Amino acid sequence: MALFRAVRRPASGARTPVLQRHTKGAVLARGVVLAVAMVCMVAFAVALARVTLVPSPGSTELVHTNLRPGHSIRTYLDQPDWQDTVRQIGGNVLLGVPLGVLLPMLFPRVRGLVRVMAFTALVMIMVEIAQGWIVAGRAFDIDDVFLNVTGALLGYALAGRRLGRALHPRRHHWWHRWTGGPADAERGADEDHGPRAA
Repeated sequence: MALFRAVRRPASGARTPVLQRHTKGAVLARGVVLAVAMVCMVAFAVALARVTLVPSPGSTELVHTNLRPGHSIRTYLDQPDWQDTVRQIGGNVLLGVPLGVLLPMLFPRVRGLVRVMAFTALVMIMVEIAQGWIVAGRAFDIDDVFLNVTGALLGYALAGRRLGRALHPRRHHWWHRWTGGPADAERGADEDHGPRAA
């Protein structure tokens, strides 16, 4: 006689997110979302290269390497042209937003606020090094990295965290032994699929 494993309802009432289910529609929708995210990441990479790695020979005498955190930001804020201030600070912040949104969607291991910020910092430091060493009319500026990471933080808080959780199961952390975090979602998946024969 077939025996059926009892299914427990998650204590929190959590159910498997739609895009993580194994139905044909959910798998197709998840594939489409990931494909769109990948296209957006490629487009962002191209735009980032065009914005940061295009030589500007006419600016060679105007740019200087900045290794002092906050120095360039204070310079932007102290200048009389507020439009240029908004363009410099806001532009660098906006440059990091796509990474905060797309990284959790495309790379499950990079999910989490600290990981997103660390990965963004690593990418932008590499871009700044390339600017300082290779690209004419560009210079390394540590404040640009801080502003880019701030943008990634905003992107993650506004959309990246939620989209990452919609696409990928929650990660297991050591403290989940006592809190039972992702276990709720796994039990929700059992509930969605119904009882299984032992």
